[in-house]
Amino acid sequence: MIKPSVEQALAVIATCADPKRLHQIALNARKSGELAVAQAAERRLYDLLPSSEPGTLEHDVWRSIHALEGTLTQEREKTTRLNRTRQKIDKVGELETVASLILRSKPSEGFHMLVERQMGDLLFEAVALRHRGRFDDTVLAAAEQRLLDAGIPI
Repeated sequence: MIKPSVEQALAVIATCADPKRLHQIALNARKSGELAVAQAAERRLYDLLPSSEPGTLEHDVWRSIHALEGTLTQEREKTTRLNRTRQKIDKVGELETVASLILRSKPSEGFHMLVERQMGDLLFEAVALRHRGRFDDTVLAAAEQRLLDAGIPI
């Protein structure tokens, strides 16, 4: 059974559109051991941070980037940015960046971190599969195989 305070927090998170407030809710929840609340606040935050239109490839890519940066920042206890990924996006765009990372022979450390934290839907592989019409068959096949190998349902 969910505690009333947790239920209330989840209701607030679901409608909150203030990134600073969500960040603070997540911090407070982690400190008090309410991991479900912290994760919900972080997920909502990752939905709000991208500047592009929700539902687009670009929005999904930036959601993924923010999620991994947030995870790395928590783990390392200092602000961590995916500078190489950001630079590559600046140079070739989201589509090419995602495709090239999927076609690498091995999944990245970030891939494993998101899998371990049950955020498989935020992996670039999952993003590519949600936007099938934007990627070629080679990228899609590699994305499917990597997700299957990680035990993530497609």
